[in-house]
Amino acid sequence: MNEPKKVAAIVTEYRRHSHADVIVGKILEGFNYDGKDGPKLKLVSMYVDQFPKNDMSRDLAKKYDFKIYDSIAEASTLGGKELAVEGVLSIGEHGKYEDNEKGQKLYPRRRFFEGITEVFAKSKRAVPVFNDKHLAATWTDAKWMYDRSRELFVPFLAGSSLPVTWRRPELKLPKDCEITEAVQVGYGPFEGYGFHALEAMQCLLERRKGGETGVKAVTCLQGEAMWKALDQGRWSKKCLEAGLELVPSHAKGDYREVMAKDKSAGVFLIEYRDGLQAAVAMMNGWVYEGDGGAFCFAGRIKGEEKTQATHFYLQQPDPFGHFIYLVKAIESTIQTGHAVYPVERTLLTTGILDAVMTSRAEKNRRVETPHLDIKYKPTDWPFTTDPVSKTIKR
Repeated sequence: MNEPKKVAAIVTEYRRHSHADVIVGKILEGFNYDGKDGPKLKLVSMYVDQFPKNDMSRDLAKKYDFKIYDSIAEASTLGGKELAVEGVLSIGEHGKYEDNEKGQKLYPRRRFFEGITEVFAKSKRAVPVFNDKHLAATWTDAKWMYDRSRELFVPFLAGSSLPVTWRRPELKLPKDCEITEAVQVGYGPFEGYGFHALEAMQCLLERRKGGETGVKAVTCLQGEAMWKALDQGRWSKKCLEAGLELVPSHAKGDYREVMAKDKSAGVFLIEYRDGLQAAVAMMNGWVYEGDGGAFCFAGRIKGEEKTQATHFYLQQPDPFGHFIYLVKAIESTIQTGHAVYPVERTLLTTGILDAVMTSRAEKNRRVETPHLDIKYKPTDWPFTTDPVSKTIKR
């Protein structure tokens, strides 16, 4: 990599520990917020959609000599008429935005991407874009963004930090393995953290024989229905319990009894087009977050007795080291002009999550997903095996 590339950041809000802080902050202040080692990216402009009382962006603009513009177009052109940056970070996470009738948070990710790509179209050239987390709340918006990126030849990277974080143990499934069943343990806000659980599982399942071919149907179950489905074999008890063994902090007692008190728990049953049955179990009420989180995967490979399992470790609090490795993926994408892993992964997880939220809102019905006929091959961009960063105070 050569000289730092000039980038713009389009963010919903910038406060301590927001996604803008833990991503853009590492560009401004170094990976460990100490002014030392950081990515070869230079933030030159920013658009901020909301300014809470604890806003940090205006003070940082003065300290690091970048300008906050009143529009996405101005941030992308540096106030001129043509695209003037070499990469754009679109971080539509956090801030005060409404929920729709299905409980999906309506962050302005499509609006952000529309503004960015409008500049690309007028300038007749595109630069790499990173979109934080899922592409959009709804499939319609997500598909529009994906199609627009293809139309304008945008090197497009998106998704969660989980695919690049530490795995304990260091699990990398061999390419073209035959996975027979899988369960991802998750926790937290149903949509916001359900997405992280889906990305963690998908970055492993996409390595199975034939690559990814898409999803046929999705069902969300809650309460006693999720345990009834488990007992009926509709999702794997062996994989669930192998994943739960790796959860670092959890309540005492039987998980079914403990979770009966928490109405936010549930399971996503996912029917892949190639016949694989997988599940995401949101174990709210039984797991505790703590340092390390509780995202754990377990899957079985045909012909192997041992269940393959790992814990996606999240460092909390500062410096939120798992975001260091997401920033490194962003850096490589912007420096090389090629997304380091396929945006189709996040298009698929976005579509699955939208179907999950539909199922939950419509009395847990099975939702067929012919539109998730999404095919792609995985890349070998690595997850980190570096030592965990030392916790710091800012």
